[in-house]
Amino acid sequence: MSVILTITMPETVFSAVRKSPSEFTAEMRLAAAVKWYEMGTISQEKAAEVAGLTRTDFLTSLARFRVSPFQYSSKEIEEELLNAD
Repeated sequence: MSVILTITMPETVFSAVRKSPSEFTAEMRLAAAVKWYEMGTISQEKAAEVAGLTRTDFLTSLARFRVSPFQYSSKEIEEELLNAD
């Protein structure tokens, strides 16, 4: 099931970002998905769904936003390594 959301934006936004309304919408979906994934709010799978992408394409998009595909902090990685006897 899909839900339609309506967001009112000034027309000048589209020219400022050099995107058509449909391109802008896709970019907003991707940006939201990347940020929510980065914050640990949603999984890779759910983020890809929000962005309207395959999981592989979403992972590729993370690089563009300079977001790691891994949801571990450096402290969590250190703890994992210390416990990996």
